[in-house]
This record gives sequence, C-alpha cells and structure tokens, in this order.
Amino acid sequence: MNNKAVMQTYARYPLTLVSGNGCRVQDDRGRTYLDFIAGIAVNTLGYAHPALSKTLCTQAKNMLHCSNFFHIPAQQQLAERLTALSGLDQAFFCNSGAEANEAAIKLARKYFHDQQSPRRNIITATQSFHGRTLNTLTATGQDKVKIGFDPLPPGFAHVPLNDISALAAAINAQTAAVLLEPLQGEGGVNIAHADYLLAVRKLCDQHGILLILYEVQTGIGRCGSMFAFEQANIQPDILTLAKGLGGGVPIGAMLATSAVAVSFGPGTHGSTFGGNPLSCTAALTVLDVIEAEDLLENCRQRSSQLMHGLNTLRATYPLIREVRGAGLLIGAALDAEAAPIIAACRDIGLLILPAGPNVLRFLPPLNVSKQEISEALELLAQALAEHMAEKPNGAAR
Repeated sequence: MNNKAVMQTYARYPLTLVSGNGCRVQDDRGRTYLDFIAGIAVNTLGYAHPALSKTLCTQAKNMLHCSNFFHIPAQQQLAERLTALSGLDQAFFCNSGAEANEAAIKLARKYFHDQQSPRRNIITATQSFHGRTLNTLTATGQDKVKIGFDPLPPGFAHVPLNDISALAAAINAQTAAVLLEPLQGEGGVNIAHADYLLAVRKLCDQHGILLILYEVQTGIGRCGSMFAFEQANIQPDILTLAKGLGGGVPIGAMLATSAVAVSFGPGTHGSTFGGNPLSCTAALTVLDVIEAEDLLENCRQRSSQLMHGLNTLRATYPLIREVRGAGLLIGAALDAEAAPIIAACRDIGLLILPAGPNVLRFLPPLNVSKQEISEALELLAQALAEHMAEKPNGAAR
C-alpha cells in the first residue's frame, strides 16, 4: 500500500487488515488470521462484539461529542463504575495512556505545590514504558525512545525493577512520586513481584510520597483481575488506564484518591475530547460484558492453558528460555531474535508481537476460546519447527 502521505513513524508489517470478528481478522486479500495482538491489548472483546457494536451505533445516533463545559451522564456513570472497582475516589478522562500519565504527573506535582512542598521529581523503573509525549518518554526507562528529543524535561529518575534498595536510595527531599507498571509490557513482559509492590507502597507511605500505578496495558482484566495491583493487595494513590478500557474506542482515565484529586480544580487540567459520550458509553459496555460473560475467569483459565502450552513447547524448542507474564499478557523470552519467528507465525496465520528484541508477546482478547489458544500453540509450534530447521543452532543470539 502507498503510504507516502502518512508520516513513517511505524515499521509496519506487510499486511493490510480490513475486518475482524471475534479473535480473527481478515486482510485485503481475503486471508484470515488468528489475532493474538488485539490492537496491542486494546480490543478487550475482540472484533465486532455485538454488544459493543450496538452501543456505538445507538450512541452515534444520539450524540458523539459534548463539551466538558456541560454535564455528561455517561462520563459520570463511568467514573462511578471505575472508582467503585478500583477503590479510588475520582476520575479524570482523556484519550490515551500517555495523556493519562501526563495527567498523573501534573496531579502529583500540583499536590505537593499545594502543600508548599518542593517535591516534584518522579522515580520510574528501567525498561518501563509510559508514553510518547516529552514528559512520558522522559519517564520511560528506555533510552532508545529519547534519542533526538532533547532537551528533555527535568525531574525524572530510573531504578531497576524489583530492587527495593535501589528505590529507597533514590528517594530524596525532591521526590514526589514513584511511577510503576505492575507488569512491564513493552519492556519485555517483566513482572513487578507482589512483595516488591507491597514494599514500594510501604516506602511511599514512610516518605509521604505518592504511588502512581500505570495500568494502561495491564488494567481492565488483562492480568486476570480487573486491575493488576489487586494481586499484590495494595492500593495506589493514582492509577492510569487506557487501551482495553474502550474496547477499541480511544479513551484514557486517571483515577486518584480524593485527598490528591482535590489539587485538580477548574482550569488546572483539561481535555477537549476526554470523557465524551461515545467513548464513555463504549467503556461502560466493555465493563458490562466483562461481568456478563465472566471474562475475568475466562482470562485466568486461558492464561493457564497458554502458559502450560508455551512451557510444553519450551521442552521441545529450547530456544524458548522463559515463559512469564500474567493473565493474557504473556511473554516467551528467547535465546534468539524474535522477529523471524513473528514473521513465520504471520506467514502461517498467527499474529503476535515482540516485547523487545528477544521476547514474543501474546495479547489475545479476553474472550479468546480454548480452541483458539490450542490453535495458536499449534501454529507457534509450526513456526518454531521451521525456524529450527532453517537454523539448527538457532539458540545463538
């Protein structure tokens, strides 16, 4: 396809997708693929889910957009649902994960400004990913995303994930917050251990600083609970969401405790499109379907099936070094480059993503079936066998 009019910010796969249904997509040549990307953890309900399709059509006939100068019933309903589910108190709506993180960073700094405190700095983890705006790429713990965008804004530091001593040593009188992903998706499917997150929560309380959890990829059921932080039995002060919340419709959310949220008064922050009727109605439908179809339980069951299947393949194909993740955000770390295997999978009808150069990432919709998991494992086995046949010593880096 001729993309000359589109800025070349993506290294696109040689594939044009035109339609989808459930866990499958079709390209412009009529070929069908099993999709274990789900729009990068966005299509929570897969493609063309009847409830979401109906919601969008109905809402489009009434109102797509309404300025935030007016009350928006669906926005209020969604805020009530998310605060009840998360245990936090108030929500701010925007359009993406990066925007949600920008809001979280601004809120943390404004909170300490209001306390007449000098605290402004944010500590994040190495290998983290927090977005592409100047603040969020600076917060990201990967140098490759920052090249060419200097001067970067000050106020960010990075420490290794799961190293509580390093975090404790980095905290000083300027520290306002710690910003973490419970499970790093883009950085390699790296899990923040539950005992580490609990220790981080205690450390933040000890120093009077805020804990911000970035659940853009892990939230809304992706890890088998509505929010990944629940599995560590902790509560953040600020939570950011996006991706799967809208099921394919752009929406982001930043939730906070009332003690922190009070620092965002009229005029301190805003979003033209944030929390519009269409996106909020879509998000409400996603939450309804997750509950009605018991998708959290399905996520846990299919996760167990996929993890077991990948570990079984690991015994046959030792270039799979480790299988890790939670729910339906799973990575297979390789002793080889991931790209050739991803291409081989695509050629035989399975779509998966990398998470760094050596990790295969699996992100199927939460309503993926037992049969579809089995089919994906069979296709992956075929791709691995082909790779090993071409490179008998394929474990070489």
